[in-house]
Amino acid sequence: MNVIKTEFPGLMVIEPKVFGDARGYFFESYNEKVMVDAGMQTVFRQDNQSFSKYGVIRGLHFQLNPCSQTKLIRVLEGSIYDVALDLRKGSPTFGQWFGLELSAENRWQFYIPQGFAHGFSVLSEQSTILYKCDNFYNPQSEGGVLYCDPALGIDWKVDASKATVSEKDKILPTFDQVKTNFVYTA
Repeated sequence: MNVIKTEFPGLMVIEPKVFGDARGYFFESYNEKVMVDAGMQTVFRQDNQSFSKYGVIRGLHFQLNPCSQTKLIRVLEGSIYDVALDLRKGSPTFGQWFGLELSAENRWQFYIPQGFAHGFSVLSEQSTILYKCDNFYNPQSEGGVLYCDPALGIDWKVDASKATVSEKDKILPTFDQVKTNFVYTA
């Protein structure tokens, strides 16, 4: 596995070493030692899987402390544009977002630590996403940031006229209105 650190403290991309031949392929999708050596000391407690069609935008979601979640995202089918927004007060990248394409083809994974909002758009006809979480889902601690906040300027890489967004996500607060309890610690 190749762990690529981004300019966002704690936010990492994991590129697996894929071994392929005429039969197909094999790769490690998770290796605790590699993760710990790269600074990801996370114990995952829950796996989630979602299926969506082209143009679906989900997010930007988070859970407040003490129920915040670190996530490890990967795509099993299709492709998505995955986005993490830094909500950690005092972080050098506070209020900035990072996005990348994850696909079944590139097999990359996206490690998003606690203190980030997360969202994605579906770029392919359909997509199946699997993600690990280090904390259980807690509806009382749910929060979010409006996916189309003009101050953030996120390009979701899908035709806006074909975007499908839940009613719940359409009414999330803008970044300047969101209330969080995340604090950056180096």
